[in-house]
Amino acid sequence: MQESPMQDASINPDELYLEEVFTDHKVGTIRRMTPVDGDGKPDGSRDTLYFGQAQMMTPAGPLPLNFELKAGNLAEACQQFADAAKVALEQTVEELKEMRRQQASSIVVPGQEPGMGGMPGGGIPGGGKIQL
Repeated sequence: MQESPMQDASINPDELYLEEVFTDHKVGTIRRMTPVDGDGKPDGSRDTLYFGQAQMMTPAGPLPLNFELKAGNLAEACQQFADAAKVALEQTVEELKEMRRQQASSIVVPGQEPGMGGMPGGGIPGGGKIQL
């Protein structure tokens, strides 16, 4: 019998991070992940990580962008944010184009709506098409 991922849902105390969120309430947020030990004290043997988060507006609504910032401190993360967000946006657009290409070349099964990719029952309920 195959194990499900939830059967080992334990948290490793050697891989804990304290998460802090910084935002300007305009462009996005920066998450700082500070490594800590099992007691919650800073763990200097591991690097602090920074992640950016922004949203791309589409006709279907906001699409989240998440990206890593290779920074040594919060000021560097702020300086890198715009360029990293642009790269994440470009990658997301390319992924959406690829998904659109795959959808267009999918096998059409009789009795289904066109463009539903062979999903039973006509696709995912409430799903929309993102157009850029």
